[in-house]
Amino acid sequence: MLFSCVVDYINALIIDKYRNTYKAKLALIFSIIINLSLLAFFKYSDFFISIVNSLTNYNIPLLNITLPIGISFYTFQTMSYTIDVYRNEAPIQKNIFSLSAFVTLFPQLVAGPIVRYSDVSYDLNHRIHNFDKFYNGVYRFIIGLCKKVILANNLGVIWYSIKATPYDTLSLPTSWLGIICFTLQIYFDFSGYSDMAIGLGKIFGFDFLENFNFPYISKSITEFWRRWHISLGVWFRDYVYIPLGGNRCSKSRWFLNIFIVWFLTGLWHGASFNFILWGLYFGVVLIFEKLFLLEFLKKLPNWIKHFYTMFLVIIGFVLFEIDSLNGVYNYLISMFNFKNIIVDDVFLYYLIPNITLIIFAIIASTPIIKIILDRYKYIRIITLIFGMILSTSFLVDASFNPFLYFRF
Repeated sequence: MLFSCVVDYINALIIDKYRNTYKAKLALIFSIIINLSLLAFFKYSDFFISIVNSLTNYNIPLLNITLPIGISFYTFQTMSYTIDVYRNEAPIQKNIFSLSAFVTLFPQLVAGPIVRYSDVSYDLNHRIHNFDKFYNGVYRFIIGLCKKVILANNLGVIWYSIKATPYDTLSLPTSWLGIICFTLQIYFDFSGYSDMAIGLGKIFGFDFLENFNFPYISKSITEFWRRWHISLGVWFRDYVYIPLGGNRCSKSRWFLNIFIVWFLTGLWHGASFNFILWGLYFGVVLIFEKLFLLEFLKKLPNWIKHFYTMFLVIIGFVLFEIDSLNGVYNYLISMFNFKNIIVDDVFLYYLIPNITLIIFAIIASTPIIKIILDRYKYIRIITLIFGMILSTSFLVDASFNPFLYFRF
């Protein structure tokens, strides 16, 4: 991480000094190559070696490199700095400690949101501290903590138990219950981290951009990706999709641009074929929506549009969470095995004790609770105190349970 800071600090200085010359372009290329090379080495070496071994008679030993925590996030942040300086969209930072503070800013370092230098360049040296900002930061942090500790972790217990069961023994209702719990878990886990990061940022005087906007109320996959992991979507849009030509090109090239973006989005999440398949899956769906589905969806009732969106999102999370393609296939078979549609004892075992948790999680994934807390300040205070006490109780009694996006 420190090496990345130094590399991008030096290259940005060169870009600024030799602006609009080939030297500036070379510095930008050098910065991008080094950043991507570091990411490729640490994150994808074993993946590429395993592909070579499977395609040839070689038996190259895997490197088993430990992945530096947060490398996917801070690599994109340092790259965005040099690119924005080159585009003249961000001010040059001549103090290496200030630039390093941006890269190593711990609230959002490990799992986002991906913060661009232009978003915090002013705050680095001109932060505002006051009671309202501190209070809002604490409030946001506790909300994120409750999402993670009370909701995500407990939903995860259900999912991991079902996931550990042989897929060919799962009834249709049980397999759907499991992946729905994971769909809720990953939202509260990741958005909870983002809330905590945004809250800590406010406490220290920084205003990070929002990373989630209630994605599970979306009425199309296009809308879903405007609401889910917003900072990653904006990063790929501004630094990959638009430079490739976006939609201002021939239709075939436009499709290619979408496939490239979603292939890279899947690969960014992990060195595994299931992530690539997950990315391409959404790329195909988005192309169909842009071609004709969005116009068709406009004519349908909202509940049908919502059902359509969540159905595809849930299927997508099967691809995302199960790391073997054979496992993905077998789990999908259990989800659509209409010969085993019975409500069995296993389904009831997981549902009945957790039905209150699941219903509350579904409600909490909509804006309803936020609207209530924003409207009634005294309810917000009670929620903060009760939420902090309850979260602390869960933490004291819990084992180590890291955020899901730590692995990226």
